[in-house]
Amino acid sequence: MTYLTRNALWLTLLASVGALGTVFIAQYVFDLWPCVLCLYQRWPYAAVIVISLAGLAFRKRYGAGPFLMLCAVGFAVTAAIGGYHVGVEQGWWEGTAECVGNTAQASSLQDLKAKIMSTPIVRCNDVAWSLFGISMAGYNVIAAVILSVFSLFAALSSFKNK
Repeated sequence: MTYLTRNALWLTLLASVGALGTVFIAQYVFDLWPCVLCLYQRWPYAAVIVISLAGLAFRKRYGAGPFLMLCAVGFAVTAAIGGYHVGVEQGWWEGTAECVGNTAQASSLQDLKAKIMSTPIVRCNDVAWSLFGISMAGYNVIAAVILSVFSLFAALSSFKNK
């Protein structure tokens, strides 16, 4: 087992904990509330945390490779969701019904009120924060692609060194 594969699961774990920690700090400390696509981007990081912990627990039995491959998939999924989110923010395409609320199908005033009340406070096409013209969703795409490629490289290295 090389240095890369020996520590890759720790890196995927720490990166995922760091990503979720960052968004929770942004949400609860800096009052940057997430839209529905932001929330969807969090789930793969949570999955990678579970996969990384399982990999650390069972890597002597199964090797790190299978767990790192699953981590690579998790990072790729959040990168894809983030890429979709960036497209919504930039107006390249429309978001999902949850992003903007769907009041057109209301059949009564009570139904309309219920739909309005269930509409997210934060819309997906609003950029809550950006740095150098890149939104948090954009930074998520960049980080997740790098982590996915790293995890894939580490997994392939693990399989090669068996």
